[in-house]
Formats: sequence, C-alpha cells, structure tokens
Amino acid sequence: MTKTQVNLTESGVYTILGAGGSIARELTTVLLEQGKHVRLVSRQVKPVNGVTDIIAADITDPLQTRRAISGSSIVFLCVGLVYDHKVWQDKWPKIIQNVIEACGESGIPFIFFDNVYMYGLVDGAMTEDTPHNPRSKKGEIRAMIADKIMQQVKQGNITASIARSADFYGPAADSTSVLNIMVVNKLAQGQAANWMGNDQVPHSYTFIPDAGKALYLMASDPSSFNQVWHLPTTNPAPNGKEYVEMIAAALNVKPRYSKLNGFMIRLAGLFNKTVGEMHEMMYQSTHPYIFDSSKFEKHFNFKPTSYKDGIALTVKSIADNKK
Repeated sequence: MTKTQVNLTESGVYTILGAGGSIARELTTVLLEQGKHVRLVSRQVKPVNGVTDIIAADITDPLQTRRAISGSSIVFLCVGLVYDHKVWQDKWPKIIQNVIEACGESGIPFIFFDNVYMYGLVDGAMTEDTPHNPRSKKGEIRAMIADKIMQQVKQGNITASIARSADFYGPAADSTSVLNIMVVNKLAQGQAANWMGNDQVPHSYTFIPDAGKALYLMASDPSSFNQVWHLPTTNPAPNGKEYVEMIAAALNVKPRYSKLNGFMIRLAGLFNKTVGEMHEMMYQSTHPYIFDSSKFEKHFNFKPTSYKDGIALTVKSIADNKK
C-alpha cells in the first residue's frame, strides 16, 4: 500500500501540468463536460472557456511546483518540452523529481502522460510488459522517468500511474502530431503528403479524443493506479500507403505523397533542428510500430475509435475551422 489514497470528490480539483498541448486540451474538454473543477498550469497560460483556475508556473522549480498543485485531488503531468534531447536532459529530471516530491508530500495521486520511446525497437507488439531497451537519447530519458516513478510507487512513497500513448492524431492536433502535419494538413492544402520511412509497415496512431477520455477514466478508477496503461488505440493499424489513401479519400483528393528516408531527414536537420532531432527516432518509421492497448480496452470496456472514423472527424474539423 502507498501512503497516498485516491479520493476524488465532486468538488475535487483536477490539475493539469503542461496545459498547452493537444492531449491536455482534450483532457480539459472532457473534465469540463463532466462538471469538474479544472486547474491549468503552464509557463505561459492562455485563457480557456470554462476554466477560472489558471496558474503560471515553471515546474522545473520546486516551490512553483508545490504552489501549482496545492489543494489538488489529482494531478495530470502532460508537459511537452521542446523536441531537443539536450533540453530534455536538463529539464525532465528536475520536473519529475519536483512532481514526485510535491505529490508525495501532499498525498496527491498523479498520472504521467508518456510515449513509447523507452521501448526502443520492438519485435512484435508493444505492451505494458515490454522491457525498456531505448535506442535513442530521448528514449533513455523517458526510461529514466518511468523507472523513477515506478520505483517510488513500489517504495510506497507515491500513488501514480503511467498512461502511455502511441504517436497521436486528431482534430486540433498541435505541432507534435506527425500524421496531421505531414499528411492531413498537406493534402488538405492541395500539396503532396510526406511519409517518413517505410510506407509498407503498420504504424499505430492514438486518436486524441480517445486519449482524453481514457485519462479521465483512469483518474476515476482507484483500482487503475500504481501501474502502466497503454491508452486505447485501434489494432490492426494501417501502413503509410493506406493512411494516405484513407485521408485523401476523406478529403476527396488524390493520394499524392513522397517518402522521406533517413538521409533526407538528416539533411533537412541541418536547417531545422527539430527535424534533425527526429533522425534518431527513424527506427519507429522503418519497422512495424504496433501498439497493443488490450489491457485498457478490457479493464474499462473501451472500444477505440476506428482509423476511418478518426480520420473523418479530423478532416471535418479542418472544414469546420474554415467556416
């Protein structure tokens, strides 16, 4: 047993650390629909309809972190840092240490929104039991974070869970959604799409609205804490060619696209640092990337949104935004 208890009430405060990203925005929408008191925390907080509890804080600072979570019933750690391994190496150890200490001292459970970088190249499907075998600098950092959280859970110092997502896509996705940026948006703008790596291997994508709903379900179920969960993601996944064809059909355009290999990414990285940082993750695009969420689906009786329906909703959001 841990020292903390999950005790959410109707008047509880649901605090989101890192409130600016796609997942945090979707989670905010879900919580507001459920009538919850939402607190948004980020370095530069922007107003959100329905949210009055907004705090500007730098959670690499221990005191600011404590102030940000004070009085919370639960904390969602959804921080997204600049896509630069040097920034991650500097900031992530501070962030996770501050959150662990602040939540542990106050008895506040937290859910960490994570990715799959720590698994490295996996032969077969990624599950919650897949061992950590990072093959990138960013993967090593993610493995460190996950190991630190679960060690503290085992020692009884915190109540926490890890919610892991595949690459994600969906309506109103930000600059972290490769599928939106390189395929959906380009085809919608009348341009040829880009596909990184091998377009003949399957690649799982998590639908952002499913992730938002799933995080709320985890927070609402005390039995889900102190373990790792893969957020609901449809299987089997299409390959690159099939994604482009589905998205093009939804947009009623021709499925034009070009493939980007590792050399092209490395070359582009000479002019764009963010693109350059993608090179060490190319193994995710050249080999099958299969994300298994059956544990979550069975426990919560949750059926993920199909790729066809998710793409249709994503395309619809583009049309709606043009009105």
